[in-house]
Amino acid sequence: MDESKEGARGNALVDQLCYLGATLRDRVWDALHIGVKRAMAVVCSGFSYDMEVVSHGFVTDISKTDAENEERLHALIDDAEALGERLAKLFEPEVLPPETSSGAGEGGEDRDAD
Repeated sequence: MDESKEGARGNALVDQLCYLGATLRDRVWDALHIGVKRAMAVVCSGFSYDMEVVSHGFVTDISKTDAENEERLHALIDDAEALGERLAKLFEPEVLPPETSSGAGEGGEDRDAD
């Protein structure tokens, strides 16, 4: 194979990888946004919160240092882990594509065991 054919083949592979990467990024972006919107809907469904404030993320305590707020943030995330997992499972059918029988999705079922 001459260099021009190898170069063209290499460019085609790079193009395919870029397309795959962009496609995966789009899927992850979609999943993230669906998940966040569904979580916001859950909060709206039965709780009295100012959703405008909630939409800006974690609320920091201005009387605390950045380190103290960071520690509080990590504690909140740790406390929400099991509950968040339960909520995420409710939305899996909406977000995840159906599993294929080709074996491409093998190994994903045990992710919760971590």
